[in-house]
Amino acid sequence: MLTEAMAKRITLDFLKTESASGVILGAAALAAIGLANSPWAHAYFGALHEPFTVQLGAFTETLSVLDWVKDGLMAVFFFVVGLEIKYEIIRGELANPRRLALPVIAALGGMVGPAVIYLAVNMTPGGAPRGWPVPVATDIAFAIAALAVAGPKLPPNLRVFLLTLAIVDDLGAVGLIGLLFTAHFRIMELLGALLALTGMALLGRWRRAPYLLYAVGFVIVWGFMLKSGVSTSIAGVAAAATIPLEPRKPGRPGVLEDFMEGLHPYVAFLILPLFAFTAAGFTIRGLGLSDLFGPIALGVAAGLFLGKPLGVFGAASLVIGLKLARRPTGAKWVELLGVSLLCGIGFTMSLFIGQLAFPLSDAAAAAQVRIGVVAGSLASTLAGMAVLAWAQARRPPGDP
Repeated sequence: MLTEAMAKRITLDFLKTESASGVILGAAALAAIGLANSPWAHAYFGALHEPFTVQLGAFTETLSVLDWVKDGLMAVFFFVVGLEIKYEIIRGELANPRRLALPVIAALGGMVGPAVIYLAVNMTPGGAPRGWPVPVATDIAFAIAALAVAGPKLPPNLRVFLLTLAIVDDLGAVGLIGLLFTAHFRIMELLGALLALTGMALLGRWRRAPYLLYAVGFVIVWGFMLKSGVSTSIAGVAAAATIPLEPRKPGRPGVLEDFMEGLHPYVAFLILPLFAFTAAGFTIRGLGLSDLFGPIALGVAAGLFLGKPLGVFGAASLVIGLKLARRPTGAKWVELLGVSLLCGIGFTMSLFIGQLAFPLSDAAAAAQVRIGVVAGSLASTLAGMAVLAWAQARRPPGDP
């Protein structure tokens, strides 16, 4: 059984890693935007679209470098997200019904709000309604990093609330990816992925199964999913659901915790910054005002900056007002508003969904997505940090 002290240590380590990762993510995104608008822009975009072939036995696939990062490395990111979701459901905040209502309903409000605002902007002639899922997700790393910088002395339960909300957000985003961006799939390859998942689930019954077997199983599931036409993000989350939580020895972390702690630094400091570097770059050369302020860009930016805090804070206020839940212990209303603003930092997940909704063959739409994501996330970061810094400054000395 996982002890409370071990659970708190895992959560604390996670928060520290996310805080540091947010800084590196920002640097990677700025580097991408700088290169995309520099004399080396041709080399930057050329490298991203360079075809690369991977062959493992009978498996052969040729994709661009950008697609390998999106469909390959990001599957590992979604695997870790799946581990975090399973951990929270069984051992963490999502396991406690009394604490569950507030972040879950706030997360749902935070998905509906951006979608409504995006659609309001894009239902006019020339709009692109299919992009409504782009602003619905929150980037955990950026949001946690901004909270750590702006409010290091704010109540710890605010961080737990934000972390739990973002995890529920991620679960909703993965569901939308599976439902909306799987137009065609191959039955035989999908059956192969399901058989491989069954094998991983059975492997969990072997208490001392080598970790390498889980890794091999994940690669097989990923390969079948890639060939099936279903987003590999689903492969990551589904494979994570098969990883057992039970410890091999009493008082020790289980397989799930070992994988989560072992993979999370690589995801935070390597995979996500690499994805930001490949996905965030956009050029303003050749773009007119109609592109910079087009309906997609405005819908995404407004969805993140306005829709997210309205949805999160509005839903949280409703639940608290109806006495179905309480504010995070020690937190004031203005601090909850500041955290709601930080939820508008969509960055990684928004860019990922944007690539699915608007293929790079539609260059103008893809550029608008990136402009909207960067603008909306930046505005949410600055506004959220300003509110939280002001709220922290108004706290009496010694007030926790």
